[in-house]
Amino acid sequence: MVEAILLLANERAQVLSGGTDFYPALGDRPVLGAVVDVSGLAELRGVTTEADRIRIGGLTTWSEIIRTPLPCCFDALKAAAREVGSVQIQNRGTVAGNLCNASPAADGVPPLLALDAEVELVSKSDVRRLPLSEFIVGNRKTQRRTDELLTAVLVPRAVESAASAFVKLGARRYLVISISMVAAVVLVDDAGRVVDARVAVGSCSAVARRLRELERELVGATVREGLGKRVRQEHLQPLSPIDDVRATAEYRMDASLTLVQRALNACVGVS
Repeated sequence: MVEAILLLANERAQVLSGGTDFYPALGDRPVLGAVVDVSGLAELRGVTTEADRIRIGGLTTWSEIIRTPLPCCFDALKAAAREVGSVQIQNRGTVAGNLCNASPAADGVPPLLALDAEVELVSKSDVRRLPLSEFIVGNRKTQRRTDELLTAVLVPRAVESAASAFVKLGARRYLVISISMVAAVVLVDDAGRVVDARVAVGSCSAVARRLRELERELVGATVREGLGKRVRQEHLQPLSPIDDVRATAEYRMDASLTLVQRALNACVGVS
């Protein structure tokens, strides 16, 4: 890893990990400029449990996420991992690549946002950590400097026993860029009341968004009859969907309301 970081410090190089976004983005064009291939850095792969957080190495693939035993609050992330392209893409595509590519439709972002994940960025001079909510700043734009490598995603062990769910809407069932997608994490106490709730929506803004007002209103709610009925259109105000070839902005908003309701109900076992 040290050699890769030194190369990034001395050259304006692109970083190549799984290559599942890198090569399709080129189309018919040749690779221009320096490329630092980090795919062989075994120390950046795998998931480890630390005292207060779970560390996901930046080169961990989506197939590894699916196979790794993780607390139930990661069920949404595992479900999202199964939606990342085909199995071949899941075998090669990395968590860091998905985040650094910063597509508004990146499947991995909403579940990690809902888990309050941070990213670890390492350069020749320092190590810094940023909340994922601050790291991705726009369509294909992040806070990663050209001399930095995203080495890990850090998830606090605050809601390990919480239920989580991921739901996605596209024009077909498989191999699809989403029209909207929702990740929800809900922690319930022994009395059946919500202690903590997180809801993140992707594909409906330049960056995925948490629905903070909805999250606040859900705390203290009884889950006996589900939580979906508590979701109102005004809770989706943080979103700013666009019209494109997949859907209109109006349809995205309407669909997102339904997906949020379904994700929350799934977390508390209500259909």
